[in-house]
Amino acid sequence: MTTTHHTRACQALLFAALLALLSACGGGDDPSMATSSSSGTTGGTSSGTSGGTSGGTSGGSSGGSTAATTDVLTYHYDSMRTGQNLTETVLTPANVTTATFGLLRTVPADAPVDAAPLVATHVSIGGSSHTVVYVASENATIYAYDADSGALLAQASMLGSGETASDMVHNCDQVSPKIGITATPVIDRKQGPNGTLYVVAMSLDSGSAHHQRLHALDLTTLADRVPAVEITATAQGTGSGSSNGILTFDPSQYKERGALLVANSQIYTVWASHCDVGAYNGWVIAYNEATLAQTASLNYTPNGTMGATWNVAGLAADSSGALYGMSGNGTFDTVLTNAGFPVGGDFGNGVMKLASTATSLAVSDFYEATNTVSESNGDVDLGSGSPLLLPDQTDAMGAIRHLLIGAGKDGNVLLLDRDNLGKYNGSTDTALQRLVGGLSGGLFAAFAYYNSTVYVADVGGSLKAFAIDHAQLSSSPVSQTQATFPFPGASPSVSANGKTNAILWALNSSTGSAAVLRAYNPADLSQEYYDSTQAASDRDAFGNGEKFITPVVANGKVFVGTPSGVAIFGLLSP
Repeated sequence: MTTTHHTRACQALLFAALLALLSACGGGDDPSMATSSSSGTTGGTSSGTSGGTSGGTSGGSSGGSTAATTDVLTYHYDSMRTGQNLTETVLTPANVTTATFGLLRTVPADAPVDAAPLVATHVSIGGSSHTVVYVASENATIYAYDADSGALLAQASMLGSGETASDMVHNCDQVSPKIGITATPVIDRKQGPNGTLYVVAMSLDSGSAHHQRLHALDLTTLADRVPAVEITATAQGTGSGSSNGILTFDPSQYKERGALLVANSQIYTVWASHCDVGAYNGWVIAYNEATLAQTASLNYTPNGTMGATWNVAGLAADSSGALYGMSGNGTFDTVLTNAGFPVGGDFGNGVMKLASTATSLAVSDFYEATNTVSESNGDVDLGSGSPLLLPDQTDAMGAIRHLLIGAGKDGNVLLLDRDNLGKYNGSTDTALQRLVGGLSGGLFAAFAYYNSTVYVADVGGSLKAFAIDHAQLSSSPVSQTQATFPFPGASPSVSANGKTNAILWALNSSTGSAAVLRAYNPADLSQEYYDSTQAASDRDAFGNGEKFITPVVANGKVFVGTPSGVAIFGLLSP
């Protein structure tokens, strides 16, 4: 080896070490700059919470588990909920066609799969290394399947002795026919000897009492690493359901819809009700991820009513550990303190920034629309759509902006400054930007981000792309699909190998009709690469839709929840 070659080799090793160090430390708010093989850290919030990890992939339709390295450990790939996996090197626009790509198999579950599947690579089970897809059912069952062969590796029920999954409380059919695991779990590969999957399950015992429990499951055995804990909480307040100035979390009144989040070494849970029936409030409840001891709880409508977290993504977290959530219709106090906060501490139908410590949760900033009260009274939830934290953007003055995008039932697209959400002004809207009627069908889905563009499909509308330039959204879509998406719209995902071979994935997932998986060119949504209706003889049909599902892409596979399992798409054998 010559001296020049030796120097270059050393420089390369030093550069690689520096990248690994930066990844482990966070490296800012761009998830593509904050990922690492297997551990999947994101934005400095906590280990084990991101999707798209580094480099290699499984090859072909059968794959090679030992080569796969992309983990999907949380909803929409990372704790900023960007919906982008930037390490996909198998699937490309050239091979995602009917001739070479399609349905490989469906792995069964004992009830509908509403939670997004999660993927972990290099998991040792039975003495062999596997790429594992973890599936959660509404019968409160967790399955571990080999992502390449479809073999069942392990399964476990989250139900206690003599228990069943919950009935449809208040005859609400939002989740039906039963409620077990609805929210997407989260994985931290650094917790426990083999990594840990955290999940909340709802159940009904023989005495007709409901339970909500948080579990910490070993990734290899699916056994509880520590005893599961009952979700309980109290708060001071005179709001709906209070008694003697105390609000008590009632497990029968709530379901966990929003995805779990790992950040700040804690597990965060958020809560929705059942069809707006009964006395309920808005709750965020946090637990220590090592011990499952409760660390803090926050009731953010303590002197009012409603204000649930209805959306699929739940909370998002930035690189500083700050949390962001969107609440549904509920009480907001239009009378403000001198500091600009609602006098009763009620933050219904808004966007909240939460400060979290090892023992406390508090609202540190918020946004409310000028017409928030009338919208709540009309059941026009701001929080029906999910929050997405954008990677750093540079505005027209050259300043770095930290932004959040969201939308709700009124169809107005909001772009907010995370460093100053705007609070409330009864006569002037305080959003950084507001696209009135940008999503005319209203939003019940989640945005995805890729290459300075955000993507989303409103109810009954097309899948739309809005460009971001100088920290502002384009006033109208820069491209959109010909296909439309009935309720609940579509929560898309993007797969790419960095800046190349990008594919945008979306689902027609209405429960009353056949589901359709679609793949598009993100730069021009009028160009469809593939959809699952194209192949002859219904080769790629996979049953009816499941309304909460988001496509998950990793290591040459696309995973889609169904009413009876998970459909797995990939490259077909020659």
